[in-house]
Amino acid sequence: MNIHRNPLGGRTFEYYSEDPVLTGIMASALTKGVQRHPGCGVSVKHFCCNNTEDNRNGISSNVSERALREIYLKGFEIAVKEAHPVTVMSSYNMVNRIYTANHRELLTDILRCEGGFDGLVMTDWAATNETAAKPEQCAPAGNDLIMPGNPYDREHILAASEEGRLSPAVIRRSACRVLRMMLGSHTPVLL
Repeated sequence: MNIHRNPLGGRTFEYYSEDPVLTGIMASALTKGVQRHPGCGVSVKHFCCNNTEDNRNGISSNVSERALREIYLKGFEIAVKEAHPVTVMSSYNMVNRIYTANHRELLTDILRCEGGFDGLVMTDWAATNETAAKPEQCAPAGNDLIMPGNPYDREHILAASEEGRLSPAVIRRSACRVLRMMLGSHTPVLL
């Protein structure tokens, strides 16, 4: 769902358009088509401002609020409000020097509160590490699932929990979103 910025971009062929409204309409149609089948869900990605394939963990897309809302978020807004995707995947990059996986304003204030998204937010693959998003800051920001998860993530989440920097309520909220997604997908949940 990212915006065509450069025809030579590494993943431009995957994106719908340079027009955010067209992007949102196309993503909505695809999402509705897939999700009309019981147990199937869509993850719209990369939320947001994923403008490069090189050094994605080190890039900050520095953008004004107006450009962010009118260009980069508009397609996501349309898709979320019209098609209700099951999940949203946060991108590797930073937006205005904050990693999207740790960006509460983007994931909670804009996506969930303003946009009405009530599904699961997940990280891109291995987006948390020593030089990228902080795993213990994902759930408080509204990012529920770290993909794929590793010992580094577990260690930092447990330490933050034990030190009181990560509340049990925040952990439960993310766990509930994961379980709700699994139950909605008709996936057997082993307890």
